[in-house]
Amino acid sequence: MKNLKSIAVALVVALGTLTAAAQTQDIDTSRSKIEWVGEKVTGQHEGTIKFSSGALIFNNGNLVSGKFSVDMNSIEVTDLKAGEGKEKLEGHLKADDFFGSSIYPTSSLNFTSVKKKSANVYTVKANLTIKNITKPVQFDLKVADGVATTQFEVDRTKYGIEYKSGSIFDGLGDNMIYDDFKLTVTLYY
Repeated sequence: MKNLKSIAVALVVALGTLTAAAQTQDIDTSRSKIEWVGEKVTGQHEGTIKFSSGALIFNNGNLVSGKFSVDMNSIEVTDLKAGEGKEKLEGHLKADDFFGSSIYPTSSLNFTSVKKKSANVYTVKANLTIKNITKPVQFDLKVADGVATTQFEVDRTKYGIEYKSGSIFDGLGDNMIYDDFKLTVTLYY
């Protein structure tokens, strides 16, 4: 019985040490950002979206998890100026046929697995939720000196965003918008 108590105490101490090694690093939402590019047959538009919260979780200096929330009402178009269609495009992106931000004000990304690929680079599998639709995504995340960066593409049609999609609708010609949009993510923590 004494041996059993000793083993239990050792396990509690060991688990406490493992838990203590895990460190949550909240992101700086004022500096962290998502840059997006959406392309169509006749050109492209680009802009930014802001995080409402987020954290990277490390264990003994290695990335082990992460979770993020994005403010979909913060969608901004950066390639147009006021009076040149900027406000109209931002309104359309927030409308129901795109992100429906009045109904779905946040999107989220939650890591499901993290594997070290090389020094400071991790392959991340995550669940991306847009418009309450969750789909898996995968990307490489570079983590160094308080900054994490990645680039990946998202197929908008998987999240019910079908507006002028050539894979959904025929005969769009020059009005077609490509399904994939590109994201460049910079996280300061």
